[in-house]
Amino acid sequence: MAENKKGKIARVAGPVVTAQGISPRMYDVVLVGDLKLMGEVIKLVGDKSVIQVYEDTSGIRPGEEVVDTGAPLQVELGPGLLSSVYDGVQRPLPVLRDKQGDFVSRGVTAPGLDREKKWKFTPLVKKGDTVQGGAIVGEVPEGNITHRVLAPVDAKGKVKSVSEGQFTVEDTVVVLDSGYEIKLMQRWPVRHSRPYAEKLMPDIPLVTGQRVLDMLFPLAKGGTAAIPGGFGTGKTVTSQQLSKWSDAQIVVYVGCGERGNEMTEVLTTFPELEDPKSGKPLMGRTVLIANTSNMPVAAREASVYTGITVAEYYRDMGYDVSLMADSTSRWAEAMREISSRLEEMPGEEGYPAYLSARLSEFYERCGRVKTYSGNIGSISVIGAVSPSGGDFSEPVTQNTLRIVKVFWALDSKLRERRHFPAINWLTSYSLYSPMLENWYRKNVADDWNQVRLWAMETLQEESELQEIVQLVGSDALPEEQRLTLDVARMIREFFLQQSAYHPVDTYSPLKRQYEYMSAIRKFSEHAKKAISLEVPLDKITSIPCRNDLAKLKFESTIDQDISKVVAEMEKQFAALGA
Repeated sequence: MAENKKGKIARVAGPVVTAQGISPRMYDVVLVGDLKLMGEVIKLVGDKSVIQVYEDTSGIRPGEEVVDTGAPLQVELGPGLLSSVYDGVQRPLPVLRDKQGDFVSRGVTAPGLDREKKWKFTPLVKKGDTVQGGAIVGEVPEGNITHRVLAPVDAKGKVKSVSEGQFTVEDTVVVLDSGYEIKLMQRWPVRHSRPYAEKLMPDIPLVTGQRVLDMLFPLAKGGTAAIPGGFGTGKTVTSQQLSKWSDAQIVVYVGCGERGNEMTEVLTTFPELEDPKSGKPLMGRTVLIANTSNMPVAAREASVYTGITVAEYYRDMGYDVSLMADSTSRWAEAMREISSRLEEMPGEEGYPAYLSARLSEFYERCGRVKTYSGNIGSISVIGAVSPSGGDFSEPVTQNTLRIVKVFWALDSKLRERRHFPAINWLTSYSLYSPMLENWYRKNVADDWNQVRLWAMETLQEESELQEIVQLVGSDALPEEQRLTLDVARMIREFFLQQSAYHPVDTYSPLKRQYEYMSAIRKFSEHAKKAISLEVPLDKITSIPCRNDLAKLKFESTIDQDISKVVAEMEKQFAALGA
């Protein structure tokens, strides 16, 4: 760390403070005023340094001291991250609460990782081994996973000595012949992405168990998705479902500027959720970063960088990480507020001109990569967007859609009809589908993509027919088209609607999704044949197997029963003469 340089406050404008006499570098962390409030240098003009402070600046006055720490905003990376709840600059909120109670005073801080706790370190290197930056030197059990201890990026040399046993995060566990000491903990500047050996194609899906996402709009591991939607359309529930059920080993949840009551719900429900794969608490593989809308605006701007840096650290161990940013709109609003205080030229709707660049910078840090340790890890980023009044034409949504490859559009009209997840199948899309075709063909079924396309076409056809129905009524349509409407309704109500709170329906494996949709498709084929043989439509839609299909998704024996229902369907259509 550089020698601390001291200066004085010259001007205060909300969270933006101007100081003189410290000559720092861009993005250095400084301590502002008598309370030593943490801030970050964001602009240098002559001998003046413009600082954004991560806490409320009430009562701070010109003339108070400013100290330059000589280092950028960094996060501490090591055992103890999982199960933690941090604010946007990695202060552990439960530790601060224990120190101060429910209302945390300004200037109070605590290290991101517990300095007292001891961890059982098992080395994976021995004396004489060559170690490069990013290599795995040992393991520590943490939460629901094995924490792989990484050599810092600048480490290089042969192992001179290695220790085994119980250590705190500050203890040295490996010493190299160059004199370099590797500890359980390392620091990383949040605004710089961590390096990797090679970026790979996103050709493996992130399986979420949510039928509308997996079947119609899949997300690849290492992919980017946006969930825009107005108030009450289910962004938070969808994010929680993805956290609980997606086949990522680590979940980083960034509550960026959400309302306090929503964040409280996340903080109280997450520790009680059970990880369905291990049976242990879900928090054992989760890092929560909580920055509510009443917390300082500058810390909100930093929170997504803190989240993505933690995600990169676990990716470097070779884990699949999913990062939920809820919501990037509040992050953009924080940037807008800071930009206006800096008196920068505003762009569209007052957002800074660099909004698009910052969003790109954030989403670019995801991906599926080969790490320096030779493992393959990924970060899948799912950004919730909260457009004012549900208007998708506003700048944050539009700039996000230019970057991400999956768009899950939440629809308030579907919410009003109690259709959840309220994802609109006509406006949503996934650009990963062509890349994932081979994986589905090899791992689920040869005709997965044909079944998917058939479902999409049927829903599209229903949308076109609905316009005619609104003009002349469904009775005016020929029977084939009325059948299309009925089959589309089956896809919507039986397949796309999914209860997050039902023990069976909350998660649907890919094989079950394929067989369920195939059963609806078989019904459609038999029904079309029956209509061509002049069987009345009302007879077709009232056969018992249709109701059996509707009830299937709530039955614990669904996987065994689908084939029975399909066999029964064959018999019932045969009885109709089809």
